[in-house]
Amino acid sequence: MGISKISIISLLHVLHVCSVFVHSKQSSNSPASAIFALKAIQTGSVPRGPRPTNKLPFRHNVTLTVSLLVGTPAQPVTMVLDTGSELSWLHCKKNPNVNSLFNPALSTSYSPVPCTSSICKTRTRDFILPVSCDPKKLCHAIVAYADASSMEGTLAMDNFQMGGSAVPGVVFGCMDSGFSSSDEDSKTTGLLGMNRGSLSFVTQMGYPKFSYCISGQDSSGVLLFGEVDIPWLTPLRYTPLVQISEPLPYFDRVAYSVKLEGIRVGEKLLALPKSILEPDHTGAGQTMVDSGTQFTFLLGEVYNILKSEFLAQTKDKIKEVGDPNYVFEGAMDLCYRIPLTQAGYPSLPTVTLMFEGAEMSVSAERLLYRVPGEVRGSDGVHCFTFGNSDLLGVEAYVIGNHHQQNIWMEFDLEKSRVGLAEVRCDVAGHRLGLGL
Repeated sequence: MGISKISIISLLHVLHVCSVFVHSKQSSNSPASAIFALKAIQTGSVPRGPRPTNKLPFRHNVTLTVSLLVGTPAQPVTMVLDTGSELSWLHCKKNPNVNSLFNPALSTSYSPVPCTSSICKTRTRDFILPVSCDPKKLCHAIVAYADASSMEGTLAMDNFQMGGSAVPGVVFGCMDSGFSSSDEDSKTTGLLGMNRGSLSFVTQMGYPKFSYCISGQDSSGVLLFGEVDIPWLTPLRYTPLVQISEPLPYFDRVAYSVKLEGIRVGEKLLALPKSILEPDHTGAGQTMVDSGTQFTFLLGEVYNILKSEFLAQTKDKIKEVGDPNYVFEGAMDLCYRIPLTQAGYPSLPTVTLMFEGAEMSVSAERLLYRVPGEVRGSDGVHCFTFGNSDLLGVEAYVIGNHHQQNIWMEFDLEKSRVGLAEVRCDVAGHRLGLGL
């Protein structure tokens, strides 16, 4: 669901994942590496129910999902892969909006976490909302997201299987109530938290790293837990994770936070004050890499400078929508009209995000996004895939998965770094034997 403190969800396909195990380079203390094949399924956005007046009408359009087996006997579940959240959770109670759920009564290995447990008392310290004790003296958790979604229920433990190997005692939230502004709940069973917190799935499973690669064509791709030999992969460029010793009110210490040093449009380096690219004394302004967000969002001052330069370099190539009131997804206000009969885009300047030690280049089709169903005369509406985080009430830079397409993304927890290498992700899947 995106970043735990200021989660954003704005996505376009649901990716189902099946797993295989491969030869591992892990140490004897690490679990065997597992590779998952990702496949895309279209999903829509259907707002439901009343929305809190203080929440933005931010819609669910795409989620990356992992298919797992949970409990004894095993029950199949489909969970949203989210590098911006810590707590994994499953729907455990049937309601009109939930078509897929986990039934704890059918699992002999299910065990709720009591309030007196050290898990409840100490390992929930990074949760945004503090846990509490319910009437049954069980550990009660609430997760809330900036799109107005929220879930609450009991912390519990059960077996999670990956490729037939059961891992006992994995902590997750067994949720029995909540609110969602989209139809995502009808298509998924829960969420798989993958940040660096002590209760995230990747931390509990004991993997030192994980990677994914998403195709730019149909969002198929691969997800890898652990490490394998990939001789054809270009050497990764690494950027260190930004870490702080003292907690700050607006800094998510368990997010994959990197240092944004600059932005280029074509060959032009934007004149950006260094101070606005770094977190301030409250922690606001960190840069996070997030699989639970589709597009990339920049703080208003930086976004406006980027928007102006992109406009200047494309003014004679593509035509703006010309409607000042049109804002896609609540934060993307630079949109263009492209003839429905036109195949592809004219030559557009590459936008390069410059991190400490690595760069991420956004070019061609990844620069603009066709808004589904939006037509102006004989033109479709295509929006710039960078948005203004100020319009969302988000005090951070967020690097979404749309700009991570055709890039091998490695999250190295052991060495506290993120690695990047450009690659054709559909080809990567074939080479890894997944037949994508």
